[in-house]
Amino acid sequence: MTTNNKIALVTGGSRGLGKNMALSLAKKGIDVVLTYHRNQPEAEKVVAEIQTLGQKAYAFQLDAGNITSLDGFFEKVTAHLQAQNGTSNFDFLINNAGTALYANFAETTEEQFDTALNIHYKGVFFLTQKALPFLNDGGRIINISSGLARFSNPGSSAYGSMKGAVEVLTRYLAKELGSRGIAANVVAPGAIATDFGGGRVRDNKDMNAHIASLTALGRVGLPDDIGGVVAFLCTEEARWINGQRIEVSGGVNL
Repeated sequence: MTTNNKIALVTGGSRGLGKNMALSLAKKGIDVVLTYHRNQPEAEKVVAEIQTLGQKAYAFQLDAGNITSLDGFFEKVTAHLQAQNGTSNFDFLINNAGTALYANFAETTEEQFDTALNIHYKGVFFLTQKALPFLNDGGRIINISSGLARFSNPGSSAYGSMKGAVEVLTRYLAKELGSRGIAANVVAPGAIATDFGGGRVRDNKDMNAHIASLTALGRVGLPDDIGGVVAFLCTEEARWINGQRIEVSGGVNL
């Protein structure tokens, strides 16, 4: 059995922004492979929702910060794609998986730093590297960064600087993979009302109001503000966008 549909791999696709990205891609007629860390039931709900949209979807467990697990992960994913679609390849890689780290610079521990580094930078670097043999020529890589790589909020020095590293890496990917027709871009959300970081942007009314006051469009972001932008970057209309950082923040801290 073969398919003509494009296929996207979305890390951290069981909830929040990743879930919205996965659904937005499906609405563009793209099949989705999504990963989850612990919450398989939520991941399977996203798979079912994508299937109701008429697209194929599959969920696989992945600890994005465990570099030694990546080879085994790709063995499972590519074998499944080969069996289902007649090809082990896919077209779009969205590096979205992430966790929050709120700690002032002077108080950030080495353990906190290393955990965040493995997920937000080392994991992105090597997952992308190991994906390259299976990423179709003409494909796309979209790395999720943060507004915190442009502006500075106390308590996000480790997280923000790691996202900054991902942004530099993305430009190198665009340069080095251009010969294969693969475009690489960054989507950098502002503060979004999800359960990320314990849901503090969503649930802390004072914080929510403060961020809204700093934002030109007068509110915090919602998942629906982000997923469609990622999906657009996987369309033919976005073929000439490459090596770019697209901040999707409603105009915060302008």
